[in-house]
Amino acid sequence: MPLTNPWLSVPSPAGRLDRERLEERILNLLSSQNMCVLATAGPDGPLATPVRYYSLGFTVLFTAAPRSPKMRKIAADPRVSVGIFAPLVGLASSRGAQLFGSARVLDPGHPDRAHYWEAFRWENEHAERGRLLSEPPEDTLVAVEAERIVYTEHWLRREGFAPRQFWRC
Repeated sequence: MPLTNPWLSVPSPAGRLDRERLEERILNLLSSQNMCVLATAGPDGPLATPVRYYSLGFTVLFTAAPRSPKMRKIAADPRVSVGIFAPLVGLASSRGAQLFGSARVLDPGHPDRAHYWEAFRWENEHAERGRLLSEPPEDTLVAVEAERIVYTEHWLRREGFAPRQFWRC
């Protein structure tokens, strides 16, 4: 039987991308997707929540209702993991990232909120909800600044690089 991607049948190479090239690939993934899975933990156990996000550099941004389960978990322990992946057709197209960091809750009066809010395209959500675009929301904004990232892309194997690459802040 012919192999569609024969390079997948050999052992994975161990090469590491240089930092600039790795960052370019990570930023491409973050800016080309809009859904992630937010993993939180708390006294009553773990929670994995699908969340629509926007990114600013290596920071993932999302809004959340203050009393939601994910916000209760973040209040108990701000350490989170965020999983982002591109649509998968097969192993050759496997591409994703796990971001690890601490969630910062930026209420409407928080001094750092404006910096992040500019990257958050709230107009999309407002239009979906039938709200006026002339009235910006006062939603709670959450920013997860990556401290480390595990990036996976099997296509890298074709160029002699390991499919799993590691980034640290």
